[in-house]
Amino acid sequence: MAKQNVAEQFVDILTRAGVKRLYGVVGDSLNPVVDAIRRNAAIDWIQVRHEEVAAFAAGAEAQLTGKLAACAGSCGPGNLHLINGLYDAHRSMAPVLALASHIPSSEIGLGYFQETHPDQLFRECSHYSELISNPQQMPRVLQTAIQHAIGRGGVSVLALPGDIASEQAPDKAIDHALVTSLPSVRPGDSEIDKLAGLIDRAKRVTLFCGSGTAGAHAEVMEFAERIKSPVGHALRGKEWIQYDNPYDVGMSGLLGYGAAYEATHECDLLILLGTDFPYNAFLPDDVKIVQVDVRPEHLGRRSKLDLAVWGDVKETLRCLIPRVQAKSDRRFLDKMLKKHADALEGVVKAYTRKVEKHVPIHPEYVASVLDELADDDAVFTVDTGMCNVWAARYISPNGRRRIIGSFSHGSMANALPQAIGAQFLDRNRQVISMSGDGGFSMLMGDFLTLIQYELPVKIVLFNNSSLGMVELEMLVAGLPSYGTANRNPDFAAIARAAGAYGVRVEKPKQLAGALKDAFKHKGPALVDIVTDPNALSIPPKISAEMVSGFALSASKIVLDGGVGRMLQMARSNLRNVPRP
Repeated sequence: MAKQNVAEQFVDILTRAGVKRLYGVVGDSLNPVVDAIRRNAAIDWIQVRHEEVAAFAAGAEAQLTGKLAACAGSCGPGNLHLINGLYDAHRSMAPVLALASHIPSSEIGLGYFQETHPDQLFRECSHYSELISNPQQMPRVLQTAIQHAIGRGGVSVLALPGDIASEQAPDKAIDHALVTSLPSVRPGDSEIDKLAGLIDRAKRVTLFCGSGTAGAHAEVMEFAERIKSPVGHALRGKEWIQYDNPYDVGMSGLLGYGAAYEATHECDLLILLGTDFPYNAFLPDDVKIVQVDVRPEHLGRRSKLDLAVWGDVKETLRCLIPRVQAKSDRRFLDKMLKKHADALEGVVKAYTRKVEKHVPIHPEYVASVLDELADDDAVFTVDTGMCNVWAARYISPNGRRRIIGSFSHGSMANALPQAIGAQFLDRNRQVISMSGDGGFSMLMGDFLTLIQYELPVKIVLFNNSSLGMVELEMLVAGLPSYGTANRNPDFAAIARAAGAYGVRVEKPKQLAGALKDAFKHKGPALVDIVTDPNALSIPPKISAEMVSGFALSASKIVLDGGVGRMLQMARSNLRNVPRP
């Protein structure tokens, strides 16, 4: 058997860990690894136009599968471009292995061309960041990096000099068994008993859910029914908890709607389930709070807790439900359901006036039509900014759809790159990028990646020729908008010139047909929709404290956005409320 070099051994270990693709831009110090991939049928090299896209694509793939994904950048500027996407993956707890190839090992520390210190640069956005300095070290360091990324949920980074990658690998590398899945974590009996006691003594309990409720929908619904609790959610909890939920009271936060804010403030016990909700200004400070999270470092960093419970939501609820006394008084639940329906009725009225005739097109209308026409198992990738608002309020989860965005890191230009990673997983699954014109144009070069690989991603471009969320920040701060206007081309014409399907929509009556045609098209497609830049949204409760440090989706003079099919669900849930 021919002896391997380090690059070949590196690639073999990646494939054994389940990695199917390595996203990146080839070059100099990375060449030995890319050549090893060329000769290995178990893994593909995915050539993107910008390394930031590589990291976002890998992060999206990891979020959708829960399995390890990988990206790479060449020495110096090449791997530096990875950093924004890696921050997003790390904060999204997506298991990603990043290869930061490095300058020749003999030149490190001497100010060599393109020299950086990647093992130091990536430490803040990773659980593990190390330099491989000799061939014997590589297998164990790579295996350790994989264990960190999968076991702790996040990013690992390895710096590998190109000359080391070309050297002969050790004859007998240690062949460790690798972590491939996470264990279930349940709290101790004493914590379960304390939590059960708090619930039994409380008269009004509210559940507030985040992404940690993934896979626990049935348990949350059973628990809510047992204790007659309204259920609110954060943005990252929407896809896991909103659907088939007769206890739903909406979303809290700057993009919020409905009665979630009231439910979290008018209860006497608030239970935070799998959420690291960052906006403590939206959380109460005068009620008892319990937090359940599988990551102990999240416990109590947003609000003062009366009980911290270390465990994953599903296992915690399975242990807790039999120990909690069933409640029969549902007055608080019914009151919150009524407030939720009333709140949604109000915002819908503001949105529905002549919406099918309004020019420029209401972005709310675009989002509502998109929600109706998209497949039941579609993957939506959502740009940061106003697209977050429209996705939060209009895209209806059903347990099969996925909604991916830069919801924790808040980066612009994430939707197109994440759509690339999502589509590579399954070419037959509908992937829709809800892109803003600012975000799309920032990394527009990788639209060519869709064409090169014939990825059938559908880009729905909300083109209001402005950075809408930034204008809101300025508006609320009392500043005139400045530097927020975009002079945009006809993006559909650019798409067609590049060899893709492209159509521009300027009138509401054209919208449904344009989306249907794009969805039927077998290759990549872009629908450039000219939307109203004045269509903005307000959350149900705002204060100066709430807007500090984040783009405010609120102002007394802006329009109030609608909420799509959520009103129908709220009205349906009201049928459960006994009539006097």
